[in-house]
Amino acid sequence: MIRTVGSTIAVSVFLWCFAAGGRGQSQQAYKMLQLFEWVGNHYVDTVNLSRLSERMIRKTLQELDPHSVYVSRDEVRTMNERLEGSFEGIGMSCDWLNDTALVVSTVSGGPAEKTGIRRGDRIVVIDGDTVAGKNLKMEHIIKRIRGKKGTKVRLAIFRKGGGELLQFTVTRDRIPDFSVNAAYRVSGKTGYIRLNRFAASSHREFTEALQKLRKEGVVDIILDLTGNGGGYVDMAVQLADEFFDKGRLIVYTEGRNSGRVNYTSLAGGDFRKGKLVVMINENSASASEIFAGAIQDWDRGMIVGRRSFGKGLVQRQMLFADSSALRLTIARYHTPTGRVIQKPYGDGGEYEKEIRNRLQSGELTGETAVKINDSLQFKTLVKGRTVYGGGGIIPDVFVPLDTSYYTDYYKKLLERNILEWFILEYVDKNRSALERKYPDFSKFERDFRVSDAMPDDLRRFALQKGIDGKPEEAERSRERLQVRMKAYIALCLWSDNEFYRIINRQEPIFLKALEVIADLQQNR
Repeated sequence: MIRTVGSTIAVSVFLWCFAAGGRGQSQQAYKMLQLFEWVGNHYVDTVNLSRLSERMIRKTLQELDPHSVYVSRDEVRTMNERLEGSFEGIGMSCDWLNDTALVVSTVSGGPAEKTGIRRGDRIVVIDGDTVAGKNLKMEHIIKRIRGKKGTKVRLAIFRKGGGELLQFTVTRDRIPDFSVNAAYRVSGKTGYIRLNRFAASSHREFTEALQKLRKEGVVDIILDLTGNGGGYVDMAVQLADEFFDKGRLIVYTEGRNSGRVNYTSLAGGDFRKGKLVVMINENSASASEIFAGAIQDWDRGMIVGRRSFGKGLVQRQMLFADSSALRLTIARYHTPTGRVIQKPYGDGGEYEKEIRNRLQSGELTGETAVKINDSLQFKTLVKGRTVYGGGGIIPDVFVPLDTSYYTDYYKKLLERNILEWFILEYVDKNRSALERKYPDFSKFERDFRVSDAMPDDLRRFALQKGIDGKPEEAERSRERLQVRMKAYIALCLWSDNEFYRIINRQEPIFLKALEVIADLQQNR
């Protein structure tokens, strides 16, 4: 018997390898099992075999491809929650402000809102334990507040203008985690929908958003997939289903040990006629690329932005006995014309640096630097336009990355959440006045102006946090920061939807998408 700490993973993986491999592979797997047995039985010190086997599994998978990975039990749970489109808790978002957890937003109709918790409340005590004024991480607060549906959490909250702490007992429930960030009518017959990932609820969320926009007179859609890292492939297929007649090939997979599998549209979608523009960038990956590739190959809409990430490998999840998992690549995704979505990968760690290399080569800032492989030309299936393979989806209309405002100062403000903290404090001090002056978003959008002094106040605030922005850098980023400040204030007062209504005003890909869809509308 192996005398070790936590040997479940090691035994599981080696038994799996032994059963799955051929004779030679089984012999090697048996050698590894012997190794772990000898180490467990004879090594001079106690061995944590679970930790040792996890390291070995991760190292082994690194030799295969960038997306075959080992996922711990906690990571599996977190990923599943995000893709399931819901979690169990009380439905509110918090952030740290001066050593106190500040309620930034509550889910409409969620337990926190129903109980009476509001934006701007400060959480002081959780289940009898004081959490304010302590050097805690936000993960600790989230862990204390979340829990199984039907259980209760007791919160003591400080509210500005009040006296004693307010006491709330909140019953946890299933909370939706929306994948549609924003959906609004831009102007005329044009609507905008932003999808941040392809979760289990994405198709339902999209169709609900589309129905709402149609009631407002929207006929044509700009679908924003910038920064969308993917998710469930079935959701990408279902979403594409809305734009095609029955029987259209959306994507197919093929691998050495798995035959070709076709994914086709199953029924005529509800959005087969309207004009469509899809926004993508270098961080749009996987399911986003499947969707964009199908739209492009069938000439169903126009793709605007920059070449997508290039993640087109199919993973199958295999669970170990301890609920951790192995996600093993078994096939590649192909667009309807046969293009392979996956970009090349190899040794030397260049895969992880590839986006940075695009910036350095000028691909992100200049269309002429986009790498096109002439040997991988394909023709779209309706109009016969030339499109290219070689990794990722190359857009029909290129939009360069705007780096004019992007300084080291601006980067640090965002990466370290300094700008967000600054706005949290600003709204915290001025919430009552803001809510009186701007009772609805339309008035705020029309009348609110970020003062010339606020960027200077931000610079002083950043200096207190250890960021010394040079005057020329602060001035170069000023206009961009002012728009972003207004967007963050809108987020604090309302929701993501209002945030994107502000921020899109200076987003080059969105502005180009507006031009493209206007051209399509003229040729209707």
